[in-house]
Amino acid sequence: MNDFSCVITGGDNEGPGGADALRASVESVLGQSLRGAEAVVVLASAAGPAVRTAARSLADRAPGRVRLIHADPAVRTTGALRNAGLDAAGGRYVLVLGTGEGLQRHACRNLWQAGETSRADLIAGRWSRIADESGKEWEPSWQGELYARSRTLARFTEAPELVVRDALVTGFCLRREAARRHGLRYEEDLTHGEILFGPLAAAAVGRIALVRQLVVTGRAVPDRARDLAALVEAHRRVANTLLAHGLPELREEREKAFARDHLVPLARSFPQLPAARRTKVAASAARTLTAPVPPDLPPLERVAVSLLARGDAEGVLAAAYALSRPATVCAPLTAGADGRITWGGDAAGRSLDVTELGHQHRPFGELRLMNRLTRCATDGDGRLLLEGRLVLPGHSGPGPGTPLTATLEFRARGGARAVAFPVEEVRHDGDGIIWRARADVSRRLRPVGARDTAWDARLTVQADGPDGPRSVSDLFAPQDQVAGAARFAARPRLGWLAGDTWEPYITLKDHFALRLTARRRPARTTHRLVRYATRFRPARKAKLLGRALRKRLERYRSRGFKAPVHNTWLTRLPVRRGSVVFESHMGTCYGDSPRALYEEIRRQGLKLHVTWSYDPSPAGFPDEAHLVRRWSWRYLWALARAEYWVDNQGFPQQLRKPRHTTYLQTWHGSAYKRMGFDETRVRLQNAPQRERLRQAVDRFDHFLVRSEHDVNTLARAYRLPEERLLRTGYPRNDVLIAERDRAETEGRLPRPPLAGELGLDDHKKTVLYAPTFRGGPGKQRRSRLLLDVREFAERFGDTHTLLVRSHYLESVRLPVCPPGTVVDVSRHHDVSELLALTDVLVTDYSSIMFDFALLDRPVVLFAPDLDTYAAERGSYFDLREKAPGPVTATQDELFGALAELKKSDTRYADRRRAFVEQFGPYDRGDAARRTVAAVFAPRASRTSPGARHTTDHDRGAGR
Repeated sequence: MNDFSCVITGGDNEGPGGADALRASVESVLGQSLRGAEAVVVLASAAGPAVRTAARSLADRAPGRVRLIHADPAVRTTGALRNAGLDAAGGRYVLVLGTGEGLQRHACRNLWQAGETSRADLIAGRWSRIADESGKEWEPSWQGELYARSRTLARFTEAPELVVRDALVTGFCLRREAARRHGLRYEEDLTHGEILFGPLAAAAVGRIALVRQLVVTGRAVPDRARDLAALVEAHRRVANTLLAHGLPELREEREKAFARDHLVPLARSFPQLPAARRTKVAASAARTLTAPVPPDLPPLERVAVSLLARGDAEGVLAAAYALSRPATVCAPLTAGADGRITWGGDAAGRSLDVTELGHQHRPFGELRLMNRLTRCATDGDGRLLLEGRLVLPGHSGPGPGTPLTATLEFRARGGARAVAFPVEEVRHDGDGIIWRARADVSRRLRPVGARDTAWDARLTVQADGPDGPRSVSDLFAPQDQVAGAARFAARPRLGWLAGDTWEPYITLKDHFALRLTARRRPARTTHRLVRYATRFRPARKAKLLGRALRKRLERYRSRGFKAPVHNTWLTRLPVRRGSVVFESHMGTCYGDSPRALYEEIRRQGLKLHVTWSYDPSPAGFPDEAHLVRRWSWRYLWALARAEYWVDNQGFPQQLRKPRHTTYLQTWHGSAYKRMGFDETRVRLQNAPQRERLRQAVDRFDHFLVRSEHDVNTLARAYRLPEERLLRTGYPRNDVLIAERDRAETEGRLPRPPLAGELGLDDHKKTVLYAPTFRGGPGKQRRSRLLLDVREFAERFGDTHTLLVRSHYLESVRLPVCPPGTVVDVSRHHDVSELLALTDVLVTDYSSIMFDFALLDRPVVLFAPDLDTYAAERGSYFDLREKAPGPVTATQDELFGALAELKKSDTRYADRRRAFVEQFGPYDRGDAARRTVAAVFAPRASRTSPGARHTTDHDRGAGR
């Protein structure tokens, strides 16, 4: 008996089919590293000659591993063919492959080993599908969590995604004996029976094993427009199965997943479908989609599914545009009596509620509006005639009597050249603006003809005169909008051999554009000659040579080349006396303690040559300083010759510090979470990785601390000796001490100038939300806030303004909220300036709480995952025991704490003072002066006879 039987059907009309697809599937079985795998090929009676010939050829080549089953003529459906294969299978395990699907080389071995080890009846792994015509493979995103680790389940409900999603359409095997014991069969009347068979099998068998490995590739994406009714029927039977097993909550999740996995992609495909097919698909959807639309879908997805269920083809087309451009208003918006905003004119349509998108908070000039092209033709004079309609949101925009002007512009793609044409008609039309323009593109559009062959169109609408608001929009159209449209003669500056015809077309982003093409024989011949000249063998060799040269130049610009050059040669350069290189947070900002020290040096008038590093932009850095981009050759030159390095994070670990350089590490915050060699991540690293960290830390000559807590945590974690520690406090906190003293003597008003720049109201409290960094080493990544800022705006927007500051290694995208309620300050350079004007701090485990406590203002900790975070990352103390404010675990608790802030502020006043006494006793308001005296003043005393000498206390040697 074989270990594995792989059932493959051939000749059925429902699969992608074809002799090549059948051959690919069988070849993947024959190529398995588990030799006891057989292919059971079930041929339909209607299979064509090519398929039959391919099957016979494979069977003759491997008679012991390929078996042919000729199905009875009465067996017509794919489900019936697969059942015939299940009956003929002789392996211990049986797996069904769709035609064209292929097994990874070790797939059968991985499944077999998992089954034998776990004694499971169903073993499943990951699968991928063909993403596009290029043949690239794509795995569903939800598989990442489902198959994050290999595991064994006692019942399928321990991994609900198995039945909530279409996880078991392929990529799994069954123990043959279990399949027959439970009578598992494909539904023969169901086109997509694999959708139902997997959940039925998972619900019937007992133990299930999941493996991390990829099992099946090459699964075809279903044609949802063609098979919508069949997909809905298969889904409905799965949902009823879940209900029969007493799992209504999983059925609700299944309804939501089906909408997102099938209905939303169908709606997204509408711009690529011809108009007649869009109408047909929408009518089919109206007949088959009878279940309620899941209410907890994201707003635009909910709108798309609702319009699809209503059979509104034009509405679904607009929703498809909106799905790919969430910030664009693609349909009129209606405001209800309760202030809720709905899509279209249906104010009572709960499923069309799009209030969440925040369009109502933006004025006409700031909104992105859908400009739908309705006509593309030629007029009697041979000019391009375009007509369209610009959507107006309803709550904003010019009224019926507002004067309107418009300009149609064609801009060369990737260039600065643009040609404008006047719009002859533009008028208000209820919930939109109708316009018409004629463009003599043959005469006025004069491309060079080499690189400017594509020109994009956009419309600018000006309301209420030249000083009024204006809207700039691209022209949107479905792919068939310009099919058969007239072409226009072109006159390139390089001559008619470069191209002779302007051709309207729709881009992959559904924008209207013109492209220069060759229609006549001379231009076509020239294009063919150019194509041949750039592709024949000498040209290909020249391209390869050029590519190799570019690769070599890129190597010279790479960090892997620059670091050895710096360490071997540049560090031998003589020191430039008095030169200092400053860097804050790896060059991302001009702030923190390096900024405070720089400004103290300028205040004292020390004659130092200052260089600041930046990455990626120099915006916001001081004009009077010398600026160099991080990792540039100028940056390496400055570091190699500098007498001082000053930063708060760490200069690149790969770079060796010259012998003549003094490295002042100001650090960026006291530690709650474990750091350095105390981190579990670092302890698990190999010896060379830990050695690199040790060498990087050994470069520090001075390390600033603000408490004995820092000495016992940071200094110990980075193994820093006592003589390198400067007990001066953090220079960045001097402004906070000054602000606290000013508030105590003069009051909180007026606020610092930054409050006016951010538009903060003096009568509203300012709340700063600054969560900690939750990732690991690497580039900036997008993160999701644990706090729902939109709900905060709804509950506290009238009395509070929320400032959101993400970590500099993370980025977030905030939803649109009412003006003055939520402000993104993530890119502001200096967080100390934000703390000085903040009334309440909301954070989790960030070291910002140690700094803000110096102001003696309320702190609320929002830590939903406190126990998990402390267990995984590790901590130096119990946050609940020593926190300077209430520790909340849910958003409701956080909002409750903010609502009763006066009570909690009084209750936590003593704890805040104790917090400062323990974690910030050396922050006295003069840290910058003391640090400059300890590090830079000795040099000043050598160069200036009248300079005062520093004491040991100024150097920070004492406590």
